[in-house]
Amino acid sequence: MDIIECFLGIQHVSNTTASSLKVAIEVLFSKHGLNISRLRGQGYDGASNIRGEFNGLKALILNNNPSAYYVHCFAYSLQLTFVAVTKKHNEVENVFNFISSVINIVGASCKRMEVIREKQYARIIEGLENREISSGRGLNQETSLRRYGDTRWGFHYVIIIRLLVMFSSVLDVLEIIREDEMSSEQRTKTVVLTDIMESFNSVFMLHCLRRILAVTNEFSQALQRKDQDIENAMSLLKTSKERFKMFRENDWESLLEEVSSFCIKHDINILNMDDEYKLRGRSR
Repeated sequence: MDIIECFLGIQHVSNTTASSLKVAIEVLFSKHGLNISRLRGQGYDGASNIRGEFNGLKALILNNNPSAYYVHCFAYSLQLTFVAVTKKHNEVENVFNFISSVINIVGASCKRMEVIREKQYARIIEGLENREISSGRGLNQETSLRRYGDTRWGFHYVIIIRLLVMFSSVLDVLEIIREDEMSSEQRTKTVVLTDIMESFNSVFMLHCLRRILAVTNEFSQALQRKDQDIENAMSLLKTSKERFKMFRENDWESLLEEVSSFCIKHDINILNMDDEYKLRGRSR
């Protein structure tokens, strides 16, 4: 038996309480001559009005129809896991806070965004002429930095790639802001962001996260396929974990080489891994 999916429509709601959403679904069903008692599955994101154990939408539907099994969105669950893990790791959280600050200050005006586009465009032309970068369909088109949200981790991956590609252009814009900005607060902020951006630690974390998110982004995209099922999803999860294990055990040297090469290109001091590591803060 083949399962055929059909899009029924979008139902406008003025109230997002669980009971109101249930009524809206029943109205939509009735329009198409369907009965909610024949429903065999329901899937949503993790909003409290949806997943509530007793008064959520999924619970209200299950009370009337125990066969309407609830499945939390696979991809959304993955995003929530990323958010939870990130907030437990100070270094990673600091990187994304830094990226957010850079985007906010560089994208604060159309003028600044236009400057960064012009500078990046000039670098692309120069790189193509010097054969430092490749040309082709779909390459070198995007020259902007977009804001992102906690539940859209695909954007986190994209923004890290763009920040690395547009690294010099972003630094140029930060320097322009520092020289032209009238507000001392804004000037101080750009100095701090520039210092962070030109540190080995930040460059290392950006490259490391780019590799990590490349795996999770691929996993997330696979989870959103229309033909996805729970068995295949578990297999994909296992494959992703194996890729992380290989990265941890075998890719350290290649990551350091990549970071060092980037630092040399952008005149950033390279950290000596043989130096003694000193913890910040008071001695315990």
